[in-house]
Amino acid sequence: MQILTDRQIRQKIRRIAIEILERNYGEPEIILAGLNNNGLGFARLLLAELEAVGSSNTSFTLTRIRLNPANPVEYEPEVELPDEALKNKSILIVDDVANTGRTIFYAVQPLLHVLPKKVEVAVLVDRQHKSFPIKADYVGLSLATTLLNDIDVQIRDVQEMAVYLN
Repeated sequence: MQILTDRQIRQKIRRIAIEILERNYGEPEIILAGLNNNGLGFARLLLAELEAVGSSNTSFTLTRIRLNPANPVEYEPEVELPDEALKNKSILIVDDVANTGRTIFYAVQPLLHVLPKKVEVAVLVDRQHKSFPIKADYVGLSLATTLLNDIDVQIRDVQEMAVYLN
């Protein structure tokens, strides 16, 4: 069942971008750190919207956090930017879906080696059954589902973006 259309996703991205700019007013730089592939895809869409509606006083940097969501302790999560680039910066961890919160929880690990100014989380879909102490600061759609449901986010390499609940 489709729960978000292309138009709705674009509206949510615009609203999230405006919220990010409001909460980070006067911030010289915001680093968008997309989780793996879909998180990075969502971060790219968010970056384009931030640049479209943003102020000229804030610069944005895009990076990726790589980790294995199925087994996050198998390989150490890593950010594709050097530690020095993250130090004393506002970092926004971006993912398409927050399920149990485990992936985002482990994505914070490489940031513990530096002292960022602040760390926030943006997700397109936030599911309501967290097992880890993670709260998304920016949410496109908050959804109560069962653990058996699957959320399929199609935002990369598609003509029409969509989110499905299976």
